[in-house]
Amino acid sequence: MDKLESNPANRCPLTPLGFLERTAAVYGDCPSVVYHSTVYTWAETQRRCLRLASSLCSLGISRRDVVSVLAPNIPAMYEMHFGVPMSGAVLNTINIRLDARTISVLLSHSGSKLVFCDILSLPLLHDAICLFPSSHNPPQVIPIEDPHEPNAPTNSYSLTYEKLLEMGNPEFKWIRPQSEWDPMILNYTSGTTSAPKGVVHCHRGIFIVTVDSLTDWCVPKQSVYLWTLPMFHANGWSFPWGMAVIGGTNICLRRVEAAAVFDAINKYKVTHLCGAPVVLNMLSNTPESLRKPLPGPVQVLTAGAPPPAAVLHRAEALGFTVSHGYGLTETAGMTISCAWKGQWNKLPASERARLKSRQGVRTPSMATIDVIDGTTGQSVKRDGQTMGEIVLQGGCVMLGYLKDEKATKAAIREDGWFYTGDVGVMHPDGYVEIKDRSKDVIISGGENISSVEVESILYGHPMVNEAAVVARPDEFWGETPCAFVSLKEGVGSSIGPTEKDIIAWCREKMPHYMVPKTVVFMADLPKTSTGKIQKYVLRNQAKEMGPAKQKSRI
Repeated sequence: MDKLESNPANRCPLTPLGFLERTAAVYGDCPSVVYHSTVYTWAETQRRCLRLASSLCSLGISRRDVVSVLAPNIPAMYEMHFGVPMSGAVLNTINIRLDARTISVLLSHSGSKLVFCDILSLPLLHDAICLFPSSHNPPQVIPIEDPHEPNAPTNSYSLTYEKLLEMGNPEFKWIRPQSEWDPMILNYTSGTTSAPKGVVHCHRGIFIVTVDSLTDWCVPKQSVYLWTLPMFHANGWSFPWGMAVIGGTNICLRRVEAAAVFDAINKYKVTHLCGAPVVLNMLSNTPESLRKPLPGPVQVLTAGAPPPAAVLHRAEALGFTVSHGYGLTETAGMTISCAWKGQWNKLPASERARLKSRQGVRTPSMATIDVIDGTTGQSVKRDGQTMGEIVLQGGCVMLGYLKDEKATKAAIREDGWFYTGDVGVMHPDGYVEIKDRSKDVIISGGENISSVEVESILYGHPMVNEAAVVARPDEFWGETPCAFVSLKEGVGSSIGPTEKDIIAWCREKMPHYMVPKTVVFMADLPKTSTGKIQKYVLRNQAKEMGPAKQKSRI
């Protein structure tokens, strides 16, 4: 067998772009994308994507050029995930919630040649381009029309998205990657710091994570998927391509609001949706008057931050079946999931929610995961208590950070691991649980305190809507937990808990050294453009409060 090796018949580069061609043949007359009264079939979606690729090539876009898009979950945004890389270009989805300065930095850093922009985001994009240095050529701008937004005309633009598609060839022979390692996607990290990094993924990695996510979540053919997760957030965790694999129906929502989500689930008989814990929290706290009954089982995949067990419990009480995964922009989707064991169904609801809040085990296509001690480089004990950094190996790990060799080497090290920066523990059953980001661990009097663990307990308070815990300087302990809390709608200051009430409640439910020594009430906690709570903002606020003066409270 020594002479047997790869050959032209088996050497085809892996790419998720071929999913669309197959699905158009199998499910051509079935609905692919639904947005208000607009309904496309899979055959129509394929033709539109080919027209887009053809037109981009006619505009001079070539291999490895970066094409950006600034849009919410509308049909054009879905089509970009196929049409742009089918032209050979690299797709760069930009968060519409970012400020003009950040968008300007991203466009400049990526060297974007062209930007498709939703009609409502044009003023934001204009402000971003105005910040370009005079020496830098700005990208071409093509607005995306939306007939369902009548107050946003595109008359001043000679070329729009739909006009561009009209110019394209629906029989275009799309440009396949020369190598499966060719770059396909450029995503920027969520921007919780002042310098977001550009994560580059190849065709192979996106293919692997797409098939892996469908397998791990057990998504059946022709599922109905509601887009509550932004496609600009790590490309919707690979599900734009995943829905094409199974011939599913994509239900697009421009705005993710509780009433609209329940309406869409009921109207379209939605079977699947994804979202960060903030979405779960929104749905579980929706007033009964705005809810509609679920038409059947609705599978929810949540990730992005460790979901508090109390939020999981409330969501499942409404009829949602929640699965929990873990991934990063750098892995293009889920790499760890809380694979459910049948015997756990016999446990009380609170215990099931606690188990489900763990991140879990590697997904099928991941090579290996571990939790290692930063000092020794060895695996931590499997005791559910000893903390270390979560590290990964697998085919969907990024190629690296664009134009940032130093950051790439810091993340992907010579020992072969990708270092996530997340602190976790390994349980005796082999399931990983995140305890914190490395920078969020609170060290109080020599004790390591997981802010996530404290937050999870705070979410169990019947009047707490959101909670975030950070370190506050302390004259005696060095630093102590400081909780920032928002209360549920309708809970005013007259009936809501006081700082003393929250502290007393926590003292009944956690070791005393973990109890927040300070509680700050806020109407809303500051969040990133992807819905994550901005702990660095709260850390700065806690520092500005100065050292806590109590000497001991054990």
